[in-house]
Amino acid sequence: MRRVVITGLGAVTPLGNDIGTFWNALVAGTSGANLITKFDTTLFKTKFACELKNFDPLAYIEKKEVSRLDPSAIYAIAAGTQAVEDSGILSNFNPDRVGVLWSSGIGGILTFQQEITNFATGNGTPRFNPFFIPKMIPDISAGHISMKYGFRGPNFAPVAACASSTIAIADAFMYIKYGRIDACVAGGSEAAITEGGIGGFNAMKALSERNDDYLTASRPFDSTRDGFVMGEGGCGLILEELEHALKRGAKIYCEVVGTGMTADAHHLTAPHPEGLGAYNVMKNAIDEAGLAAEEIDYVNVHGTSTPLGDIAELKAIKKLFGDAAYNMNISSTKSQTGHLLGAAGAIEAIACVKSVQEDIIPPTINFTTPDEHIDQKLNLTLNTAQKRTVNTALSNTFGFGGHNASAVFKKFKG
Repeated sequence: MRRVVITGLGAVTPLGNDIGTFWNALVAGTSGANLITKFDTTLFKTKFACELKNFDPLAYIEKKEVSRLDPSAIYAIAAGTQAVEDSGILSNFNPDRVGVLWSSGIGGILTFQQEITNFATGNGTPRFNPFFIPKMIPDISAGHISMKYGFRGPNFAPVAACASSTIAIADAFMYIKYGRIDACVAGGSEAAITEGGIGGFNAMKALSERNDDYLTASRPFDSTRDGFVMGEGGCGLILEELEHALKRGAKIYCEVVGTGMTADAHHLTAPHPEGLGAYNVMKNAIDEAGLAAEEIDYVNVHGTSTPLGDIAELKAIKKLFGDAAYNMNISSTKSQTGHLLGAAGAIEAIACVKSVQEDIIPPTINFTTPDEHIDQKLNLTLNTAQKRTVNTALSNTFGFGGHNASAVFKKFKG
């Protein structure tokens, strides 16, 4: 069976607009939260989020094209461009055998909001921007990346809420593993810090309302957690068949060795209380990787800082790993980046790839008060990064609708 490696990374995130800046901030335990600048939050319950900072779209897109793209696509093009350039794959590739699988959980929500608002406040004449639909649909980002580079392999957008971009990585892994393509740009982007995005999640009571202490509002595992913090951005990875990568002399970050996808089949938004879907998806990914549970060194958990979700996921980890759960590191990088929704899997996959490469576990920040329902003997990598040999890392993402996806990354050995 063909082996699959990671040869390129790209990221525009609330912690930085390139891989190096993002990773250094993550290891340092930086909060990406701040007061929302994109709209007037006076009447909103939540007034903060993890926005991008100092991002310049003109570094990636011509000025005349910016107005024709939703921010979710702009972030995709930026992160995809970084990943492609980092990989060096343009030096030697067959365009028919390179795919682009790029996800968004929501797609062009700002575009949709603007067009409907304009219609509703107009005189009733149905005048819509001709770019309305192509700006809004979630698959358009994959299309833009493929058109930029002429990649003519599989091209689509898996949409499974917050599990979306992990599924993009899993699908890319399978296409390469089974010989359909040689390489793939896989990732996700999201730009949902809008009136509709914040207001909608507020209505569900999913977001933190810690407006007086927003820097520490994302606090997974803490007894005072009150919901997640919205994030935005785009992150991409180049997955490539091993021999193809070696033949062209590519640098190799790590190997992708297993993936899993399951459903809770339980509730619209709440996780299974015992973490059944989470247990199954982690087991499937580890089994495909051919690993024993005790060989996993690090789990980057979904860890959204919600009262139910954090507990259910840790229950699943204890059930699956048994005593080995106490020997691994666990952390939630959403405590720093916020929740990038459909792009969460991609940004957290990059955190795993870098942890394997650098032998550092990024921390779960903002922890102050233990939760009696969470086993405090687990190493949740609280507040400070920890150095350890990381041979294998597991990334979990779970989405509304009960969608679960996991991926396993391993140190590359020829």
